[in-house]
Amino acid sequence: MPTTLLDSNLPGLERIHRGKVRDVYALPGERLLIVATDRLSAFDVVLPDPIPGKGEMLTQISNFWFDKTAHLLPNHLTGTDVASVLPAGVDLRAYARRSVVARRLKALPVEAIARGYLIGSGWKDYQATGAVSGIRLPPGLRQAERLPEPVFTPSTKAAVGAHDENIDFDRVVALIGADLAERVRAATLAVYRFAAAYAAERGILIADTKLEFGLDADGTLRVMDEMLTPDSSRFWPADEYRVGTSPPSYDKQFVRDWLETQPWNKTAPGPRLPREVIEGTAAKYAEALRRLAGIIID
Repeated sequence: MPTTLLDSNLPGLERIHRGKVRDVYALPGERLLIVATDRLSAFDVVLPDPIPGKGEMLTQISNFWFDKTAHLLPNHLTGTDVASVLPAGVDLRAYARRSVVARRLKALPVEAIARGYLIGSGWKDYQATGAVSGIRLPPGLRQAERLPEPVFTPSTKAAVGAHDENIDFDRVVALIGADLAERVRAATLAVYRFAAAYAAERGILIADTKLEFGLDADGTLRVMDEMLTPDSSRFWPADEYRVGTSPPSYDKQFVRDWLETQPWNKTAPGPRLPREVIEGTAAKYAEALRRLAGIIID
């Protein structure tokens, strides 16, 4: 059965970061232990209720995609068995399927986003300006419409409790330099095109996805953190996709849609989630994992 973990506890290991979802611990040899908890963030706010088993599903689908895209670019995984680095006395079952041992990288200060469809903040920006992240799009596009070509629409990397901000490519160049910005854009779009084609064969449209990158000690660009998960992407069932509406999703859009009906100003603390939203969200994550990776949660 899936485990539930809202906050990790690993005595003897130094926790160096607590993110919206992941807890990160330092390991010897410039390595990290990354634990995906069952915390859920929406509108950049960590909600009070966990989604049981979510961290396990996120880790498994990320590992699936890291393997699938290894021919496109390297990633942060070391291949080290999690059991070999856990402190004595820690229940392996609670951490085995939600944790990875990763290289310690210098994270780049941008969120690398690829969009193939016009939805979310991209749709809002387009309605206001006719552009997304400074990229002028054809007039007359409708909500959820497929773009002529996938576009790179980066954002800032906000701290916990703050909101990401869409930025243009020139701002990325200013932050990380022209050469690295070009490499990040090319890698992001290559991953998106590959994954979108793979998913489409399995009846899922990937509307957009967010990647994070870092540099290792040799200056190699590696994709890190998570990859093509329901937390970082919008997955739509192809047979229910309709232009002009927000399609149903195999991701946390299910929670976002419910939150939009609540009297909440999108600042912490977030509202408590009803049981049907918690169970419905877990079911959508599990369905994405099954359809994309062939992994069944038991």
